[in-house]
Amino acid sequence: MIFVSNYPGLTDRFLKYVKVETRSDENSTTIPSTESQVEFAKQLAAELKELGLSNVRIHPTNGYVLATLPSNLEAGKSAKKVGFISHMDTADFNAKNVNPQIVDNYDGQSVIKLDEAGEYVLDPAEFPNLKNYQGHTLITTDGTTLLGADDKAGVAEIITAFAYLLKHPEIKHGTLQLGIGPDEEIGTGADHFDVADFDADLAYTVDGGPLGELEYETFNAAQAEISFTGKNVHPGTAKGVMVNASLLAMDFQSRLPQDQVPELTAGREGFFLLLSVEGNVEEAKLTYIIRDHDRQKFEAKKALLNEIVAKMNQELGQKRVKAEVKDQYYNMREVIEKDMTVVDLAKEAMENLDIKPLIFPVRGGTDGSKISFMGLPTPNLFAGGENMHGRYEYVSVQVMEKAVDLIIEIAKLAAK
Repeated sequence: MIFVSNYPGLTDRFLKYVKVETRSDENSTTIPSTESQVEFAKQLAAELKELGLSNVRIHPTNGYVLATLPSNLEAGKSAKKVGFISHMDTADFNAKNVNPQIVDNYDGQSVIKLDEAGEYVLDPAEFPNLKNYQGHTLITTDGTTLLGADDKAGVAEIITAFAYLLKHPEIKHGTLQLGIGPDEEIGTGADHFDVADFDADLAYTVDGGPLGELEYETFNAAQAEISFTGKNVHPGTAKGVMVNASLLAMDFQSRLPQDQVPELTAGREGFFLLLSVEGNVEEAKLTYIIRDHDRQKFEAKKALLNEIVAKMNQELGQKRVKAEVKDQYYNMREVIEKDMTVVDLAKEAMENLDIKPLIFPVRGGTDGSKISFMGLPTPNLFAGGENMHGRYEYVSVQVMEKAVDLIIEIAKLAAK
């Protein structure tokens, strides 16, 4: 079966984008966090100007690439302004020399060899979602890098949709806003989002996974650093004197609920994830992320950390354990459920396109989590990526095209 694209420029646009290395850097103090994102933003802005979009600019303080597609409605007719947002950075996995592979008309059963030696493969036995893509054109990695569909699929889809609407003025729409931001993968990009400058009534991030995903419920999220101060003396004379900071760290971890970890939870069950361990006798540090959909349970998890710290210091008779806990984002449902218009609009658009909406609580977060709490309700739409953030990542061209269809359909419905 020969696949005929409705958007011939989409695949080429995506392949061009993923070959540009744009990882973010959580240790950086600049905005954006990497120079590669700055350069990519310039490339995108030049492309948007060439397409003919209005008010193309790079925001001077947050690094977002922004553009407007003006309303083409008759004079005197108004519609809600709709924004579509994606991010330009990719995750912290090798992203240099991305060499995408194209699998035409996949049969839904075969093992896909990524590298020439066959060391890395996409096997339906290990990745059963492959069975959903019979007849699809898949884009995979070559086994040495990630692909970058998170979220360059979203970037390509939004720009392709805007380009299509420019070429088809018979499709009526209100004012549409485009935003492509940096540093989503390190959780800081949306911290500086300028809602007033973006000038939309409602918005969507195009940053989800498989076909049909519509997400408006995310985790509440925090990061915690627990530091331990020991006392190091010669082990031969250590009795009653030495305090081993690494053993204090092990003790702390043992006091957390051992069943509240990512590998033992699902759905709306929250967790503590031990991200990293550093330590010796003198000093140690544990870094956690804390997640829960329920705000009260989220607050209780943070409180438990502080309770363990206080208890250990009491037992030690001195303050050797310290916790620094910082909230990262909150469950956008708290904002969106007050007015479900933005969700209902997306659901109607999907149903018009014979796409079954898949609505479930996200075990993660998106830039929309923070932007929603800034006053702009911003749920998340599918972009098509599977197995994101690693060498087994792939995306279906047909699903990417469906994402473009959805953006256009939302624009049409908002104009009514």
